[in-house]
Amino acid sequence: MGRVGTDRESECVMKPYPAEIEGLMKKLYQTLSERDQRRYAAIEALKLGHGGQRYIAQVLACSRNTVAEGIKELETLPEGSGYERRVRRVGGGRHGYRETYPTIDGQFLEVMADHTAGDPLDEAIRWTNLSRQAIADRLAERHGIRVSVTVIKQLMKAHHYRLRKAQKKSP
Repeated sequence: MGRVGTDRESECVMKPYPAEIEGLMKKLYQTLSERDQRRYAAIEALKLGHGGQRYIAQVLACSRNTVAEGIKELETLPEGSGYERRVRRVGGGRHGYRETYPTIDGQFLEVMADHTAGDPLDEAIRWTNLSRQAIADRLAERHGIRVSVTVIKQLMKAHHYRLRKAQKKSP
């Protein structure tokens, strides 16, 4: 399959859009996903013919490589392809702390061992005098595990720990 729009590029003489239309194009472009931005820029560039890629890249404040990549995507787009909801590849993004640190539970319990107290009548009730930040700092120091206090909160809940708070009682 040849390049999309190759026949028309030699026929079309590029005429810039009015400023009002350029403004609307920018607004639309900013609402699109990354892939749709590339494809929209490519369609507009192909409509304009020679010099269209440079002009559209300037109007939409994107790279000419982005426009060129969009043209390549359009060339390889299969007929009748449906809407794809996913923009990025499967598995992209940050992995969960349990996937990153599979042994975190044991290391968490090791950090908590010297700072654990509980109710002798109920083994399910345990508390610690360490703050969440102190637990996170100790995990980082001893095991090289850097996690947020939110993760520490989740670990405490999973292992039935509570923070011990000093209670003031009036006489």
